[in-house]
Amino acid sequence: MSIPRISPYRNVWDSFLNGDFILCVSTEILDEYHEIISVKTTQIVADNVLSTILNSSNVYYSTPYYRFGLIDTDYDDNKFVDCCIASGASFIVTNDHHFDILNSTPFPHVNVISINEFSKIL
Repeated sequence: MSIPRISPYRNVWDSFLNGDFILCVSTEILDEYHEIISVKTTQIVADNVLSTILNSSNVYYSTPYYRFGLIDTDYDDNKFVDCCIASGASFIVTNDHHFDILNSTPFPHVNVISINEFSKIL
């Protein structure tokens, strides 16, 4: 959502490239990024984006060993929650409403903000 040059959230990708924040990822997250970007653009674009992420110094690679299972509506989304917790990330940036349940989950607490909010922070 932030990669196209015409995106209103392009500043998020540009800020990542500038090293303005740390992106926390796991193998599962990278696989999903690649899959989604391939579908929305091309395999070559997806390969280039993943290569950029993998070669950036502001990426924290995490291997979550515990599955919290906090999201029931789309269990696949839990990979982001588990990575956030395992890496000690400040928040998850998403517009996916499946993550709304985290606002009422007392433990473990995970902050969720929209891409619009994150864009404004940057």
